[in-house]
Amino acid sequence: MKAILLLSMLSVCLSAKAQFHTVARRQSVCRIDTKKVLPPVEKVSNPNKESVSTAGKFPANEYGEWVRRYMSVSYPLKRITVTSPYGLRIDPFSKKRSRHNGIDLRAKGEEAYAMLSGMVGRVGQDKHSGKFVTLRHGDYTVSYCHLSQVLVRQGTSVMPGEVIAITGNTGRSTGPHLHLTCKYKNHCVDLDILLQFIRETKNEAVTQLGVLE
Repeated sequence: MKAILLLSMLSVCLSAKAQFHTVARRQSVCRIDTKKVLPPVEKVSNPNKESVSTAGKFPANEYGEWVRRYMSVSYPLKRITVTSPYGLRIDPFSKKRSRHNGIDLRAKGEEAYAMLSGMVGRVGQDKHSGKFVTLRHGDYTVSYCHLSQVLVRQGTSVMPGEVIAITGNTGRSTGPHLHLTCKYKNHCVDLDILLQFIRETKNEAVTQLGVLE
């Protein structure tokens, strides 16, 4: 079921502008879980293995394809440090064990980026999420919450790496951070699925292009 769920992700990874974001090394965000099946990455034909040693030896169509693949995804922040993961935790307000339906990332007044190409499904504000924006990527939706400013309008299209908001501390929040909620067909799922997909896609593209991270 998870394999089928993840396959739909590829349909929204089309053309985009580049974002060269990094992941904080002190805390691994994109764990490799052998029980999860990553979306298959389309293979680019490579009859001559020596041609991938340097970018200059790539056939133009192969080189452009791997560059396009790298640019087709983006991390939501320049640096990713998870401060509260998805799942059961001690609620910071009630001090009781409860389910956290998203992940919290360390952020203070930072630009937040669209992770995949898609559409702005909703922009709003409430007591719980504060200022928020929800992006739709096919069957997936990702909500960015506790924002200080939303920079996109409902109904407009977004591309990977496009700045959509500025992180903040609005709503039910104990401090500045970015809360992300991911849903697949209206059911909450761990955003780590998307983060791992982004990491795998970028790493494979970098490897094929012969570029060191």
